[in-house]
Amino acid sequence: MNILVIASGGREHALVWKFKQSSKVMKLFCAPGNPGIEALAELVPLETMDLLGLADFAEAKHIDLTVVGPEQPLAAGIEDMFEERGLRIFGPTKRAAELEWSKTFSKEFMRRHSVPTAYYRTFNLHQFEEACLYVSGCSLPIVLKADGLAAGKGVVICEKHDEAVANLHGMMHTKALGRPGKQLSWKNS
Repeated sequence: MNILVIASGGREHALVWKFKQSSKVMKLFCAPGNPGIEALAELVPLETMDLLGLADFAEAKHIDLTVVGPEQPLAAGIEDMFEERGLRIFGPTKRAAELEWSKTFSKEFMRRHSVPTAYYRTFNLHQFEEACLYVSGCSLPIVLKADGLAAGKGVVICEKHDEAVANLHGMMHTKALGRPGKQLSWKNS
């Protein structure tokens, strides 16, 4: 098999390391990879969000399986694009990936399907004052989660009410996560 692993972090290094041990793997590629991965696989100078370039590469190199590490290309629909082109890829569709990247979608999905989850409320940018009042009345600790891709930085656990309000402000108004947006807040139960 010819395998392409997409991304350059520790998770992808572990995947490449394990694939390298298989006698079924003929050629192993990683895009973009890192110096540690380079000892195990051929690095491909394509960024994780270059979906078209990655699909073209997979076609040209007769890749039998592509494995996607990060959530950004999944949220952008890389699985859908590869499937449309008849390319095998391991990862959820854009729609299914929404369970991971949208906290609002995930919580509403769990509520609709009676999946146990902590109580929550969703607030958008225009509901900042309402969100502040809400978190001021919650029992502690309060967990705030940003809705959308946040590269692992979208969760804050607040031990005090004023800390929760300050973090709400940072998340909703100062673009602490790169962009303002919907926020979820709920108490642990």
